[in-house]
Amino acid sequence: MMGRIRALFCFLLLLFGNHLRAGTITVCGSCEVKTIKEGVALAADFDTLLIKKGTYKEFNIQVTKPLTIIGKNYPVIDGEDQGEIITIVSDNVTIDGLFIINVGTSYTADYAAIRVVQSENFLIQNVVLEKLFFGIYLEKSKNGKVYHNKIIGDAVDEYNSGNGIQLWYSQNIVVERNIVQHVRDGIYLEFSDNITIENNISSDNLRYGLHFMFSNDDVYKDNTFENNGAGVAVMFSKRIKMLGNTFRKNWGTASFGVLLKEINDAEIIGNTFEENTVGISIEGSNRINYSKNNFIKNGWAIKVRGACYTNTFIHNNFMYNSFDLAYNSNLNDNIFDENYWSDYTGYDLDRNGTGDIPYRPVKLFSYIVNRTPETIILLRSLFMDIIDFSEKVSPVFTPDELVDAKPLMKKIK
Repeated sequence: MMGRIRALFCFLLLLFGNHLRAGTITVCGSCEVKTIKEGVALAADFDTLLIKKGTYKEFNIQVTKPLTIIGKNYPVIDGEDQGEIITIVSDNVTIDGLFIINVGTSYTADYAAIRVVQSENFLIQNVVLEKLFFGIYLEKSKNGKVYHNKIIGDAVDEYNSGNGIQLWYSQNIVVERNIVQHVRDGIYLEFSDNITIENNISSDNLRYGLHFMFSNDDVYKDNTFENNGAGVAVMFSKRIKMLGNTFRKNWGTASFGVLLKEINDAEIIGNTFEENTVGISIEGSNRINYSKNNFIKNGWAIKVRGACYTNTFIHNNFMYNSFDLAYNSNLNDNIFDENYWSDYTGYDLDRNGTGDIPYRPVKLFSYIVNRTPETIILLRSLFMDIIDFSEKVSPVFTPDELVDAKPLMKKIK
């Protein structure tokens, strides 16, 4: 019996020995170890580097072993515009509580404040990044978390600015409770699957609050995308879930809350699209369930552009938009049913909660503006009311079969 216990103890010691022997190295101006690079070089696997308050003028810090790097009272790492600041090329690395500024800018290299390369089980949290090119860049990495960071850029032009959080060929990453502002794209994904983007605020960015392509099985939940140059772009991806997000005040001649381009088998549920030029712009996207979304005071709530099939729009609220729907193709087999439309003027004699007269959400004036944008100056004029009424009585230009047969009398809560 004692032999078995001894064997088990030896096995556990071998398995966890590195963690049990882990020590702490303190870095500060008056300490024995005065630079972060020196601390990293001296550290053994699974050691902790405790960086005390102060300013450390360093860049190109290579983390090549499992470490926990913790800042006390937000020490400043100033890269002096020389290049990349921290590069992680090891599994099991934690970065916590640092203030990083002055990342180098290059037209040939995407310098980042923190880059993670081919690593697993990493955690980047409670970090503040300012005066950056790229913020946090994850490259061919997996099973990590980017949590509760603040990334504030000073981007002016797209050509010489980078993205706040970028994932490239990465899997199983959680990006949660980050604030990203004044960069090119707030959050950017490419060829990255099984990603969770949750409770982030991405606002005031030059181009997109969120931009991703060729990325499948991702979940975007409870985020806010506000006042970005062109809103959010979701392209060439499958099995996406967008749940409970807010898209607000993304204004511009080519702006939208969300652009969906060639998206298939997705769920867009419980989101709010408020005061955008276009709430959702849809191109070549199929088998998507749009449900329980709120479209409030947008220019267009939804624009549908050709080759969209088997989409369902059920139990959504369309409230006080200039145009609820613009449709530039055939209805195909898309369904609009049991939505609430603030412009609906029908009645409910049997009091079953749905209108007795079907609602036609595509107005003739919307059709005219799509073909001749200059006519928008006639919005809310008597002329607009007359042509919309005549088209409602006898549809000629708008899709005759595009109706909500059971419009709701009360908005969905």
